[in-house]
Amino acid sequence: MKPIQLFDPDSSTYTYVLFDQVTRDALIIDPVDEQIERDLATLREYGLKLVWAVETHAHADHITSAGKLAELAGARTAAPQGCGIGTAAVQLRHGDTLPFGQEVLQALHTPGHTAGSMSYLWRDHVLTGDTLLINGCGRTDFQSGSASDLYRSLTQVLFALPDDTTVWPGHDYQGRTHSSIGHEKKSNARVAGKTEAEFVALMDALNLPKPRRIDEAVPANLSSGIRHDADGALLMHPRRAQAGYAGDVSPQLAWQWVQAGEAVLVDVRTDAEREWVGFVPGAVAVAWKQWPGMAMNPAFDQLVSQAANGKKVVLLCRSGVRSIAAAKRATELGLEAYNVLEGFEGDPDESAHRGRKGGWRYHGLPWRQN
Repeated sequence: MKPIQLFDPDSSTYTYVLFDQVTRDALIIDPVDEQIERDLATLREYGLKLVWAVETHAHADHITSAGKLAELAGARTAAPQGCGIGTAAVQLRHGDTLPFGQEVLQALHTPGHTAGSMSYLWRDHVLTGDTLLINGCGRTDFQSGSASDLYRSLTQVLFALPDDTTVWPGHDYQGRTHSSIGHEKKSNARVAGKTEAEFVALMDALNLPKPRRIDEAVPANLSSGIRHDADGALLMHPRRAQAGYAGDVSPQLAWQWVQAGEAVLVDVRTDAEREWVGFVPGAVAVAWKQWPGMAMNPAFDQLVSQAANGKKVVLLCRSGVRSIAAAKRATELGLEAYNVLEGFEGDPDESAHRGRKGGWRYHGLPWRQN
């Protein structure tokens, strides 16, 4: 048994379908949005029931179809916990398993290309995403990459597998389809025979061009490829405000900035709202107004300035109203301040219920409730 290997020529991405021969339960790894009809046709051809759509990481060169496959084929989504893909139903950690029929896929945390990157072990096959490529490896110069982490993932995790384990990479640009752990340990040009210091020096000297679709792909992939805006523009760039503050950003772009360390998320709702409705882990709580009576917070100026700490600030409220006022005030204080559109709960629907028309929670971004 071996994976069904499918190829997207535009991004040189390999997509893999694994299945149980008896139950016909299947999973798909790293599906590509533009290839969804091909993938659905493959499932029909083999008589498969898709139970999982799985990511190796948040891709920078294509948009995933995982969210669409969940809707169209009934699959559940799974992604590495450290990638910030908040819409994934299952957040995978090292050693976690996904069952499909009587088969099992095991997650191996292999950070380096990104902090959350994972490889997946199935029988005597390992699907390595962008961690280990044929005679190469993923780049480490953007999106939480680390050459030292990648070296350890390659040498201590993947190269610890049996030599005859078949390697199925996430990409190949020369028409090669698979390799083996033994072959890569002996001959991989990037890592074979190199010390960690040599490997880090090599990776630091690559000077690769920026991925063509990164500004579009990463924000979309943080929501499993489901884009709720009309044209995707706000997922790529902020919208300039008419006056008074730096601009408006989608929840997805705001979270991307926070994850990249470019911005600080400031929640300007009241203590009561955060306590009873929910909060974003890691957000700095600086209320714009407070109960009783929704009086202005006299400490707002001091606290928001402290929170910024030299970074731009993205301001979140219930529905994107208070955060505009707060963004204007933060701008007067000399900060680069952005309003997060739709807020935490979004707009009320026809029944005056929030949470169904936009908002941080609606888009599946991380949040918690006490």
